[in-house]
Amino acid sequence: MSQEKTSTIVVGKLGAPYGIKGWLKVHSFTDDPQGIFDFSPWLIGQQGKWQTLEVSDWRRHSKGFIAKFANINDRDEAMALTNAEISVDVEQLPELPEGEFYWRDLIGMTVVTTKGYNLGHVDDLMETGSNDVLVVKANKKDAFGQSERLIPFLTESVVIEVKHEEREITVDWDPAF
Repeated sequence: MSQEKTSTIVVGKLGAPYGIKGWLKVHSFTDDPQGIFDFSPWLIGQQGKWQTLEVSDWRRHSKGFIAKFANINDRDEAMALTNAEISVDVEQLPELPEGEFYWRDLIGMTVVTTKGYNLGHVDDLMETGSNDVLVVKANKKDAFGQSERLIPFLTESVVIEVKHEEREITVDWDPAF
């Protein structure tokens, strides 16, 4: 069954086939790697084409996971799915507690200082050892000559407020940085 890719999020990637009965290695991108199996069905994407697959069985293997899909019964069928992205419908994502955000929700938000200076918009996020970092692409005519700013996502000390409806993040940050 083919499906249009609408509001989906990539949660992992399929690896090489495992054995001869259609099992594949699974590389999970979820915070809790095993959490990828909480989602069903999976949308498997290759070269712009998407198909829905049901995981019929899975287990831990070595340092990762392997999975078996309904209707994939031999190594050749599994081989055709090697390196395909695993996506799920965003509707399947759990609701987060107040004050927590999915990275995808922050991308594109405008970032302004507590004094009202528009720093630009969130282009990406990075994970560092101590905290996440907002990668803010500056406006073309930034008064401080910045093209990009890296702002630590530290709630209360740096990130003062995230306004979902307004798509705006207020930060206590020096625009010269």
